[in-house]
Amino acid sequence: MVRTERQGPVAVLTLDHPPVNVLTRPLLEDFATRIIGLTEDPSVRAIVIASALDGFSGGADIKAMVKMDRAEASAFSAEGHAVANLLECSPLPVIVAVNGFCFGGACELSQACDFIVASEDAVFGQPEIFIGVIPGWGGSRRLTRAVGVARARRWIMTGERIPARTACEWGLVDRVVPREKLLDQAMAVANQLSSLPALALAAAKYSVNQASDPSWLLGLEFERELWGLLFEHHDQREGMRAFLEKRPAVYTDRIARTGRRAEFPWEHAGSPWEIAKDQVLRMKRKTAGSPPARMGPNPFEIWERAEAHREAGMRAFEVFFAMMRHATESYRNWVQLMLLPSGTSEVSAAGSTNDADRTT
Repeated sequence: MVRTERQGPVAVLTLDHPPVNVLTRPLLEDFATRIIGLTEDPSVRAIVIASALDGFSGGADIKAMVKMDRAEASAFSAEGHAVANLLECSPLPVIVAVNGFCFGGACELSQACDFIVASEDAVFGQPEIFIGVIPGWGGSRRLTRAVGVARARRWIMTGERIPARTACEWGLVDRVVPREKLLDQAMAVANQLSSLPALALAAAKYSVNQASDPSWLLGLEFERELWGLLFEHHDQREGMRAFLEKRPAVYTDRIARTGRRAEFPWEHAGSPWEIAKDQVLRMKRKTAGSPPARMGPNPFEIWERAEAHREAGMRAFEVFFAMMRHATESYRNWVQLMLLPSGTSEVSAAGSTNDADRTT
């Protein structure tokens, strides 16, 4: 299902799982194992991912997902997240060559790569909304980071298919090339990067990812929780069954009929929705002249408490890092002292101004 080839310092991973490169669990495991092996191979300087088929990939395995409960779905989401994180966190530059369709989980994995080189016939999409769920492998986080909130909202909430040139204009795709030149162009990018200093490249990749999305792990966990919750409702089961049976889906779930479950962020007490609604009710009562009754948490009090916790957390981090610096410096001084000749170390201990004493 996954082939590995070497072209000098560049490793090429080719997906070959007909008919549409469905991202099954075995394929994901094989793919992840190869990414780890290539990243830890000192002779590899860049990775290119490509497809042997007419399309890149149709996405995750819906036949497997339709039978999952919440716990199983959450575990499957965690597996997809883990593979995407490998691509994003690998110190090697990762280039993906996308041809034809690139939907769902495949689109999410491509977002975790450093450069997307797309053919002119490539089409991207997050169509999960049509089967009653949301992107579950990091798409809500990484796509928003790449194209912005308004475009990501349109992309994810409508399931719209986005052609390669539009995806390039929006900032997701690095370049669009003719289909027959796709792999050559991806290899050109990989070879250019492989000729640059590896440590500096790794540092550049890490710093850009951190600067663009410092709280990415929290966002991915939030997505995974919501993904799992949706597997307890009718629309997810109906949407996936309808897709497999090639028929229109009949959706019946409504927010007012979800059982008002507190796990959904718009349902629990103190949620952003409840706070926003409470603000409007307070304004109405104030306008009507009635005394403001306490209907829920004061957003300003919540903000003040959050700021207090944030400041306390920052102070704790400062103390922790100061302790770590002190421990590191003490250890370095001790090592230097032990490496001195025996006679010198006794003089040093007695207060001589040698190199070990001057180290700070």
